[in-house]
Amino acid sequence: MYKIKNSILATLALVFTLVISCKDLDELNINPNGVDPANADLNFLLPTTETSLGQTVFGLGFGQFSGVMQHTQQTGWQGGYNNYEWNDLSHSWGGYYGMLMNNDEYFKKAVNENLEFHEGVARVLRAYIFGMITDLWGDAPYSQALKAESGPAYFKPKFDDQKDIYLGILADLDTANVLLSKSASAYTNVSPKQDVIYNGNPEKWRKFANSLALRYYMRLQAKEPAIAEQGIKKITSDPAKYPLILSSSDDANISYVGTAKENSNPLNTVYDTDPSGSYMRVKMAATFVDALQKYNDPRLALWANKIQTPLVLVEGTNIDREVNGKREVSQDKVTAFETNNTMKVDFDPEYAGVTISHPKVQIFNMNEKNPAQGTVNPYASHLNDRYKKTADPLILMRLISAAEVNFVLAEAAQRGWVAGSAANYYEQGIQQSFNTWGVGSQLGTYIARAPYNGLESILEQKWFASWTRAHESWFDWRRTGLPALQTGPSAKRQALPLRWYYHYINEFSKNPDNAKIAIDKLQPTQFIGTDPSNNSAWSKMWLLQGTGKPY
Repeated sequence: MYKIKNSILATLALVFTLVISCKDLDELNINPNGVDPANADLNFLLPTTETSLGQTVFGLGFGQFSGVMQHTQQTGWQGGYNNYEWNDLSHSWGGYYGMLMNNDEYFKKAVNENLEFHEGVARVLRAYIFGMITDLWGDAPYSQALKAESGPAYFKPKFDDQKDIYLGILADLDTANVLLSKSASAYTNVSPKQDVIYNGNPEKWRKFANSLALRYYMRLQAKEPAIAEQGIKKITSDPAKYPLILSSSDDANISYVGTAKENSNPLNTVYDTDPSGSYMRVKMAATFVDALQKYNDPRLALWANKIQTPLVLVEGTNIDREVNGKREVSQDKVTAFETNNTMKVDFDPEYAGVTISHPKVQIFNMNEKNPAQGTVNPYASHLNDRYKKTADPLILMRLISAAEVNFVLAEAAQRGWVAGSAANYYEQGIQQSFNTWGVGSQLGTYIARAPYNGLESILEQKWFASWTRAHESWFDWRRTGLPALQTGPSAKRQALPLRWYYHYINEFSKNPDNAKIAIDKLQPTQFIGTDPSNNSAWSKMWLLQGTGKPY
């Protein structure tokens, strides 16, 4: 993991930007103030895609999916975050294809100049971004995408079947593994300072490629178990040919610089001084806090602040007072609050997560004197103070980790697909997550409190380790139903959503024939509600159809 240097950021100001046009999905526009792509050194193109990808992944995992997977909840303007109030204008894949277009220019220059390191890296990044697109939406432009310069026939690309996209991703990663298999000295025109993920290290990129492949083989576990098993066995049976990220020192991370708004942790309170800004709106969620407390998990203290003013239940009636930094309340006051607001009071003296998908989340824990949206709640756990900073050693754009890889191996072993002990891989998954957060020495006592207990324990710990990457836990939940999360009273539907809607303006209206074919292939569920077509967040994409999961 390497920090984005200021010199790189200055370079990025000169690099061309490729964006999705307002006219058609793949129409190409070149920034008139940038360098002609044909003349740009491809090394200058790499950090553009890397940082865009990192920011997107952080935004996904610490944004709405942190709400969906109940790591956190928002106490201001929380409809899309807590309650899944999405529709066909909520999310667009334009930014994802913008990243792909930048990466495609990098890829083509690498191929034309016979630069195998760069081609391998471009294939990994391409696989990652296309993977997110199909994970989020389902069928999507793939084989005909990024080809608008070839003529009008590609202005309205077909939506490829999701299965074909996954197989294409895995083929790309297999090729990348070969391209990146040489020693560092065998590659030319590598500029380490421009690679903000791995500093130009081909061995680490190779591990990234194979670890990403492992993720996607497991993604197919419920729908195509034979493909998943065969692929995982191929990788794990030959570690010399398919090295993996097994140590947190190899995690694919990018740091925030923190010198300007654009390169800072987006929740920071330095550039966002609004008293109801991003940091203030986010509180820890009860589901997550309670699960971590069950094991006395040391990571909780790194992610959350302790309650500013703990509540204490005292004897008597009509008591509500602050004494020595604590708020004392009598049972009659508690009962009245809980009855009037259908919300339980949490008397934990250290950490209390807010109630899930609740219409009165702002007044959680009797915060009735300060009910404004997105403001301080002294009786609930806010994010740790480090998230107020523009940069911090533990606030990273995390793309893939050794913890995730070990949990995938634990699940594969539990299913009988790989040799080795599922319990050992499970323990290593926790160890690598602990190492990531600087509490590695505490595993011994922790594992006694959280022993291996089959698939449910693996997925629970993977959910913990996905902090700031909650979308990955969402993808696991869709195929397994674990962890068994429940919705709250304000949720748009009484089930967690399964996908993002195709955006009406950007995805449907500009390419209606191909979009309609994709929508018709979606399978509605009992939770589709008032959605007028199969284009629903509660419709099943190919990956979930016929699996019986998650509902």
